[in-house]
Amino acid sequence: MKYLFFLIFLIPMSVKAQDIDILLIGVSHDYSKYPAQDFSGIHNKIRKFKADAFFGEFLSKEDERLVMDYWCKEPNINRLKKLRSNRTIKDELLPHTIDSLKKLSLLQPNDYRIKADLAHAYYLDQDVANGHYQFWQVYHFLQQQPDAQLENYVEKLLSPQLDTTGRSMKRLKTSEYAFIAFPMMRESGIKELLSMDCQDYDLNWQASWGAFDAAFTLFRKDIADSVKHHLQSALATINNGFEKYDNIEKSSNAVTEWLNTAEASGISASGDFYLPIMYKLKGFPKDEMLSKIHWWIMRNEGMCHNVVNRARVAGAKRVIVIAGANHRKYMQDIFRTMPNIRVRNINEVD
Repeated sequence: MKYLFFLIFLIPMSVKAQDIDILLIGVSHDYSKYPAQDFSGIHNKIRKFKADAFFGEFLSKEDERLVMDYWCKEPNINRLKKLRSNRTIKDELLPHTIDSLKKLSLLQPNDYRIKADLAHAYYLDQDVANGHYQFWQVYHFLQQQPDAQLENYVEKLLSPQLDTTGRSMKRLKTSEYAFIAFPMMRESGIKELLSMDCQDYDLNWQASWGAFDAAFTLFRKDIADSVKHHLQSALATINNGFEKYDNIEKSSNAVTEWLNTAEASGISASGDFYLPIMYKLKGFPKDEMLSKIHWWIMRNEGMCHNVVNRARVAGAKRVIVIAGANHRKYMQDIFRTMPNIRVRNINEVD
């Protein structure tokens, strides 16, 4: 964390002083399990905001190369291997290839083979965010205007039917990017999605989660009779919260707006971190829980610093940040501690 903090001071003062206005949207990663959603209100708010950059929950291509292991590493490597076997491009040629295809796509915006080629090149360059953006445009076009030849070309080049795990092409089709980010980026003329995710601490997070679960299992096994009632009451409160969460997901056509409420954030946090009152129960593995919380906050701090530092490098002043709903409250609180930053969630703008 301290290294991320010091990075801010390496930015020239004229850039560091730049104000950044952030519109933060907590989202679901899969909208297929909900009733048909009405995104028109969110789309209108995005239009009024007039963003000059969008950030998504992906690793940058630089970070993807540097992080040796995290929950999505293996699926990304498998995609890379498959797409190289479909059509290889030498690493040293990738920057030129991507630049050429971007220029060609601007000249021929309705040629979706070029967009498929560009998606392929982005994926090979380990820029998953923009590989997905280009693939989504092709997929969306095919949904509107079926084209057997184009579909066959895409299947042979990108193998989307085989990319089913992790942050995959399959997952993309019903994600926040398909329904919120990419349609509005295309409408706004924004050509690339900036990446903000931080996975530097994922192995620490997984280890702390495992340590807590093991300790909590022992706690429940050996719990004193005087503590059982308090534990059962707290767990019932958590379960009641998730019953409401589930009911809203099953009935609402505006799930995203609800995900950005304090109530939804509290319920979601209770699933990962339980309730603070439980930490006072005799024998509760508080240290293991605090370790979980620490690594979760470290990830969210990394994401916030990535947004601010990369927005300043890009010269972006009004940015939209799309993040899983579990991140929204943590990121909003962190952004509010950062100088020259204004942050609002989607429910706080007209």
